[in-house]
Amino acid sequence: MMTSIVIPAFNEATMVASVVRAVKNKANQVIVVDDGSSDDTGQQAKRAGAIVLTHFLNRGQGAALQTGINFALKSNADIIVTFDADGQLNAEEIDKVVEPLILGGVDIVLGSRFLKPNSQIPVAKRVVLKLAVWVTNLYTGLKLTDTHNGFRAMSRLAAEKIRIRQDGMAHASEILEQVKKYRLKFIEVPITMYYTDYSIRKGQKLSNAFRIIWALIIDRVGR
Repeated sequence: MMTSIVIPAFNEATMVASVVRAVKNKANQVIVVDDGSSDDTGQQAKRAGAIVLTHFLNRGQGAALQTGINFALKSNADIIVTFDADGQLNAEEIDKVVEPLILGGVDIVLGSRFLKPNSQIPVAKRVVLKLAVWVTNLYTGLKLTDTHNGFRAMSRLAAEKIRIRQDGMAHASEILEQVKKYRLKFIEVPITMYYTDYSIRKGQKLSNAFRIIWALIIDRVGR
């Protein structure tokens, strides 16, 4: 089965090369979507062995993911893994996330940091994430433990059905809404999230959580 890893990246020149090198042996291709970076994110990713797609303007993580997923589908990928560029995720866990798709019976596998024993999540981060979980579960009707996690794997069937229209961070909730809409079979698996000073600075703030909620409300009203 052909596996593609899609990594959205915005101003991640510090970390993206090491992330690409870490995941290269876990897939047939690594696709980095340089989402309008002002640094040399794209060049660093290409040197490390990734296929680099470029947005000339910063459109947001949701848009970058859809660009990468479209390319993976055109490359005949059977499994598409989404992965973060900031070094928070463990490349060695990709096999564990992909395994349920290989065994069959599910369409999408969702990583959850809250299922990992002794997960060291900073208090402020935990508050933001729990708020996001509550809102997204209410919005989608699903019952999940971690709703804004960039580590996921989807079958070709799921990737062809799911269309990300939310350019920003609200895309994570939008993906889950479509999981419910299309009755895609899913499973959560525990994954490790490493919190460094760098990743915390790059991460989501409480104000962004409210922006996500507002984007979801506008999206629902506009239908």
